[in-house]
Amino acid sequence: MIIKIFFTLALFCSTTTIVFSQNLDSLLVVARHTKNDSVKVSLYNKVGFYSIFNDLKNANQVLKQGIQIAKKKNEYIGLSELINTYGIYMDVSGKSDSAKYYFNRALQLSKEHQIPTTEVRCLNNLGMFNWNRGEFKEAQDFFFKALKMYEVLKDEKSRAIPLSNIGLIYQELNMVEEALEYHLQSLKIRKTYSLKKEQTNSYNNIGICLKELKRFDEAFDAYTKGLEIGLESGNLLHYYKILENIGTLYDELGQYNKALEYYNKSYDGSVELKSNRKGQLIVLAKITGVYNKLNKPIQALKYSKKAESILIENPHYNNYSDDFYVNSAESYFRIGNASKARELINSFVKMKDSMFSDSNANGLASLEVKYQTEKKEKQILSQRADLAEKELNLNKKNTQLIGLIILAVVISLLGYLLFKQQKLKNNQLQRESELKEALVKIETQNRLQDQRLRISRDLHDNIGAQLTFIISSIENLQYGLKIKNEKLINKLSSISDFSRDTIYELRDTIWAMNKNAISLKDLQTRISNFIDKADISSSSIQFDFNINQSLSKDIEFTSVIGMNVYRIIQEALNNAIKYSDAKNISVNILKENKSVKIEIKDNGKGFKESETEEGNGLNNIRKRAQDMSANLNIESDINTGTNVALILPI
Repeated sequence: MIIKIFFTLALFCSTTTIVFSQNLDSLLVVARHTKNDSVKVSLYNKVGFYSIFNDLKNANQVLKQGIQIAKKKNEYIGLSELINTYGIYMDVSGKSDSAKYYFNRALQLSKEHQIPTTEVRCLNNLGMFNWNRGEFKEAQDFFFKALKMYEVLKDEKSRAIPLSNIGLIYQELNMVEEALEYHLQSLKIRKTYSLKKEQTNSYNNIGICLKELKRFDEAFDAYTKGLEIGLESGNLLHYYKILENIGTLYDELGQYNKALEYYNKSYDGSVELKSNRKGQLIVLAKITGVYNKLNKPIQALKYSKKAESILIENPHYNNYSDDFYVNSAESYFRIGNASKARELINSFVKMKDSMFSDSNANGLASLEVKYQTEKKEKQILSQRADLAEKELNLNKKNTQLIGLIILAVVISLLGYLLFKQQKLKNNQLQRESELKEALVKIETQNRLQDQRLRISRDLHDNIGAQLTFIISSIENLQYGLKIKNEKLINKLSSISDFSRDTIYELRDTIWAMNKNAISLKDLQTRISNFIDKADISSSSIQFDFNINQSLSKDIEFTSVIGMNVYRIIQEALNNAIKYSDAKNISVNILKENKSVKIEIKDNGKGFKESETEEGNGLNNIRKRAQDMSANLNIESDINTGTNVALILPI
């Protein structure tokens, strides 16, 4: 029960609460003798709320008494707050259906009596209620409604709450760039209002997103700031969560002992707090995975069984158990228990199918588009209102002017009025035409964005998931069947490597599809990541990457041109690595007149174009350059190396 109480407190306390030093019984005595009805009801709500986390039986009695008093006195503000708190009581008591009923009842009551502060609190509570049960689309809908309501109320400080929650829902569905955008917005608000505890949470979520985007140094910086502020503010719950995520970062970098060190610190701290069983499930699954990588499956299964017991106690955590299923299956494969491993893999596939369904992803995308469209429509309506007001004022001035000079210059005035009216009409028609064009552009952009999201989600969920399953199946075959045939092992490894390369290609394609434009900075990051990987796999080659400082990092290309440039560089580097026998390979991005020049040079054995039959690689490079209407020069000779130069106008 302590675990459930702590978690519910974290979910439903959306504003800072006052911790009373008086005994709750004494406060209840004060409430009963208070003559002011609104104060009386408010005190009953406070006593009932804090009793939830101390004495559930007393909380039930106090809240029921408070509800009866509020109804009798027609104190609708206090009544809506008491019913909302009673929903929290029901959730802590494990009565989910009743909790949902009271949250919705409080929401309805606050709407009927126009109590926006309670209404927006109910929206947040319903969002958290659905999220905690893995119903992401419903949760996101409530969070967007809360965000829009805070905007109407002009409560900038509270906007950080739904912004952060929206980002977390995107994290759950691996929509990392969207999640990062919302977390950064939330952090900016929390810094403005010095919300230290909440900043810890934001830095943790930002670190997770940066890690997923392979921006490891930035992720370390975010985690470090989060740890510092977490200790300073006493936010130990997220302090231990950041320790876990630092462990995840070391895990991904292959530093398994460091990963175990941070995982164990996180787990021990969470157990000491007697809270967050979901977090304990996640970190136990990660420890299981590390011991598998260290080839200690027996040790791994000790932690797997602890995680399994948490999942049995809390079946609604199933949506957070992907690492548990995969890592536990690997452990059982390693000890030869293939049937148990297959059972876990099947559970993993079912969980993913329900979590990443097309309706779930498309539903979230439609909520995002709907929210942005409504904002733009409000801006357009506001502009129209301003235009109408200005036109009205102008007409009033014209009427006053007519009254002053009508006797003296009747004929001139009539001509002037006709001219002004025609000018006003033309201006109005022009403005209406501009507004219509703006609406058409907005609708077109929304449709294009919806198509991009749908296609990229289909690619990620279907092809990406299938390739990941192929890789997992091949690795399970290698470990589970103990194959000793070297040729078969090499063949399986080759298939696995090819599948991984295909996933990287797919991610690059999705990355480009989701951008309207690709900046030079984006290209620099992608090229650097590719060269880093090439440097690791080709230790005998020295790689150099230089970009002219005079070039603005804000230079942008269309997503198609940006992707073609990246593919040309990638293909040229691959050709140099495979065929040139070079010791040095360099990539240089220069400014040449009003163009960007990209050079890929090597000091390898070279070739004569006249004596060499061009393969798919060079043909692909020429075709991409032709599609971009860019100039391409390939210079090479025996023992002099090769220089591929691509020139793009800016």
